[in-house]
Amino acid sequence: MLNSTSVSEQYEQAGKSGLRVLVTGAGMAGLTVAQLLRGQGVHPVLIERHGNEGIGGYMLALMPMVDRALDELRVRGHYRENSEPLARYRVYSHAGRELREDPMAGILGRYGDYRGISRGELVETLTATGCHAAFGTTVAGIRETDAAVEVTLNEGGAMATLEFDVVIVAEGIGSSTRDLLLPAGKVGAVDTGWGGWVVWADQDHDTDLGDELWGAGFFLGVYPVKGQLGVFLGGAREDTAAGPADFVARVRNKLPSMSARADRVLSAVADEPDPFYWPLKDCRAERWAFGRTVLLGDAAAGFLPTAGIGAGMAIESAWVLARILGHADRHNVPTLLQAYEQAQRPRVEAAQNNSRQLASLMFRQSKLLAIVRDFIVRVMSVEMAVKSIQRLLVDEPDPDAVARAALKAAQSDAVRS
Repeated sequence: MLNSTSVSEQYEQAGKSGLRVLVTGAGMAGLTVAQLLRGQGVHPVLIERHGNEGIGGYMLALMPMVDRALDELRVRGHYRENSEPLARYRVYSHAGRELREDPMAGILGRYGDYRGISRGELVETLTATGCHAAFGTTVAGIRETDAAVEVTLNEGGAMATLEFDVVIVAEGIGSSTRDLLLPAGKVGAVDTGWGGWVVWADQDHDTDLGDELWGAGFFLGVYPVKGQLGVFLGGAREDTAAGPADFVARVRNKLPSMSARADRVLSAVADEPDPFYWPLKDCRAERWAFGRTVLLGDAAAGFLPTAGIGAGMAIESAWVLARILGHADRHNVPTLLQAYEQAQRPRVEAAQNNSRQLASLMFRQSKLLAIVRDFIVRVMSVEMAVKSIQRLLVDEPDPDAVARAALKAAQSDAVRS
């Protein structure tokens, strides 16, 4: 449960622990790193720019790289109870005919859990033991000194400047605090030109089946979470501009055949009075670590949803960062944050590259190219498509070894100097 707690109350607690830590953003990465640090006896100040009106949002597919963080937080049982196993994946042609079905349990299950969960249920899972956050609060200024980071916070119009030993920026893809650290030209992006609506539909008997229809000029994905189906329908933004009902009618005209599930969820999109619209863009910061300040999650590398791995990598990165900071004192923070970036950034960008490659395959307008793609998908298994992700799951990060090596190298450099 997220509890509204002022910055001053949290800062008082932060001063009683070894490190004064600020976490900006109460999304997946920010909540995970804040909760993990609290488990280590650190009391970070957690702020969130939005209000605490309750969190709805969208559906997430979480791969096994999240398991270590959930285990350390002791919430794996809560997670399993409030999610659905994604055991099967089915893909349809641009004309709506089934191309293939693959057993995801056999492909990813050997590494751990692969499950579907709503964003709201995941927030409840991460905060099951309680979590303090100051809502409606933003960073108005940030300045590094040799000994600390001076941060000016705007809490509902009240300004305060406080000192922190570590600042973790986890506000998401549109982070305003990142903009204070990096000029716009230092944050790369891929804009697919597509976007679409996220809606919810009633669950059916295929509670373990996620399916996708890769159309010519549209994409339809259906993913089970607890008690319902998360639905995404998207296309080129100029085509979706007319609204969901018009776009659904256009999609139906392109489908000579259609599964009962597809028919039902298309109706759900058309009937939803105020669906959430998701522009399909990503971002990649050229730099993560700035002295005592570090970017985390989507603020560092925001993913396209195509590979279903962005949230998982954000949670893994939060776990890696928290474990590395477990070796920190007020003097060695810059060394450890640099080590974190050097160790984790290649993993994150490899996963992000996979998402970008899939986007180039999935988001097509041409019917001829869609036909060629159908042939490729028919002969290429999902296991082949996720080979790079499997390599990440096999080659697990070792943040404690990273921290020890970085501190040992820094000590050797100090002796030589």
